[in-house]
Amino acid sequence: MLVVVGIAFVVIAVAAGVMSWRLYQQARSVKEYESRAVSSLSSLSSVVKADGISQSEFSKLEEKISSAQMNTRKAKAITHGRLWDFAAVLPLVGDDIATVQGMTDVVSDVAENVVPRLADVIHTLQNSTLSAGDATINLSPILASQKEMSSISVALNRQTEKYDNLATPRLTPIKTAYLSGQSSLSSVKDSVTSLADGFRILPEFLGAQGARTYAVMAMTTSEARSSGGLIGSVGEMHTNKGAISIGDFRSNKDYLSYKGGTPTSDESRLFTAWGPLKMSFDIRDSAVYPDTARVAEAMKGIWKNTPWGTQEDLDGVILVDPVVLQQLIAATGNVTLPDGRVLTGSNTAEFLLNTVYIDYPVAQQDQLFELVAERTLSSAFSDMTVSKLMTIGTIMGSMAQGRHMSVFVFDSAIQKAVAAAGFTASSPDSEKNPSVGVYITQQSPSKMDWYVHRTSTVVRLSCNTDGSQTYQVTYRMKNTLSSDKVADLPSYITGSTRSGNAVEKTLVYPPSGGSIRDLTIDGDATSPKNTTLNGKKVYASVITIPPGGEATISFTAVTSVKSVTDLRMDQTPMGWVDQGITYDMSVCTVEKRS
Repeated sequence: MLVVVGIAFVVIAVAAGVMSWRLYQQARSVKEYESRAVSSLSSLSSVVKADGISQSEFSKLEEKISSAQMNTRKAKAITHGRLWDFAAVLPLVGDDIATVQGMTDVVSDVAENVVPRLADVIHTLQNSTLSAGDATINLSPILASQKEMSSISVALNRQTEKYDNLATPRLTPIKTAYLSGQSSLSSVKDSVTSLADGFRILPEFLGAQGARTYAVMAMTTSEARSSGGLIGSVGEMHTNKGAISIGDFRSNKDYLSYKGGTPTSDESRLFTAWGPLKMSFDIRDSAVYPDTARVAEAMKGIWKNTPWGTQEDLDGVILVDPVVLQQLIAATGNVTLPDGRVLTGSNTAEFLLNTVYIDYPVAQQDQLFELVAERTLSSAFSDMTVSKLMTIGTIMGSMAQGRHMSVFVFDSAIQKAVAAAGFTASSPDSEKNPSVGVYITQQSPSKMDWYVHRTSTVVRLSCNTDGSQTYQVTYRMKNTLSSDKVADLPSYITGSTRSGNAVEKTLVYPPSGGSIRDLTIDGDATSPKNTTLNGKKVYASVITIPPGGEATISFTAVTSVKSVTDLRMDQTPMGWVDQGITYDMSVCTVEKRS
């Protein structure tokens, strides 16, 4: 994490002209100690990232942790000696020296107090029996570890916050080291947070307090709806004290005659009265709402009108897309289709979102999705081990962050925990932790959204004296299908007009308690409507992107005066793990505003 810190110290010594030869020698020692410590901690990445760890690796864990602790103690002792304390008050270089002191403090605490506790939890779980049968999980060890996992996550978040609050170094080498360490620490924090969140809700989700029935709503993101995509099929998941069964997936055709939730006046106006595609609000369009709570309400209304729904109450809904299935397949093993085609952890999403529409007749497409979903979900929760448990927990957390998965439970007490753990997607609703939302609904019945790649940049312009922040947001959509390939594709993908156009109804939400100004669209688009959706301000437009074409939405976003974190982008998921959002927060640091 701080491999280049020693080199940076040398630059400081030469540039400032006030550092002694002794300080130079100590800086070299700090570099070596921190390098060894980081190397030891990096070797524990299989624990932190929940990729699984063997018994033989566990036997070496204590040695690696001891090595990291010894080296961080030595580095900390040097950087808090008299010479360094003196250098920390000197002009020009003092702030940078103080930052390095703070950096060694944080790394030391992670080595001394965080990683060992995480290893202990995993070791305890590994020595427990988690599988109580092929499709039953022993929940007792998980319940026993919840409190400690949560505490570890809180401690790591606290250290990350402490690191982020250090003064950003002015000298380039130190700044580079600082930003590199910040990135590494943030990555570990995100992984542990996802894991802790998974442990937090998994027992309730798996019926620790009694039987639960969930509707598993499969979203086809190649035909986008705000929350993900058109609902192609709905399965059932039954859980009871760790016992799990996956019921048959029914095609959306089995649900079409059963109407359900009643749209609000805003929803009717935006999605039905205003086209070009007028939402029917049947099962296919129930994910058109950007808030999972509204999707769940609609599903519950539909469910209770079905013959099977009259026999069994619905306890919640789970929205999943093919990216979730792909991640689970990567963790639990490949799925072989009846014709011998093998789906893996790298090709499943593309197959279910694009290839299946090219290579298979329409009559088989839903059947194949149902087969893959049933096998994948059944495999994910069978023959549970600690490695598998941690992997599933981490997958759930990361997929929820990207909106590839979202959960809503009708029991208000359980739902509160589910939402707090970040498993329920919603349009921007936090003033303290601001986000902007961009949600897409395909307006041409097609599977064109597989070809629409979306990227965005979020650049902080200022931290304002009233506590708000100002950002420039740029959101780009590119239709990657070339015009000469349109004729090669079936109309089921390109749309009945066979134009290959992607026609996107786009909703842009300002930060909660904040605002958007100067919104412009570069491309073929209707003028943005400044309107509301269920009490929240929204800017709505229809954007048409021809094959090979692009469109860009640009605007300035101002957060609430209550904001305490950096602005984040929330959006309709694509057919892959999104890496297209770029954040530039270099202008100022939010925590320094107080």
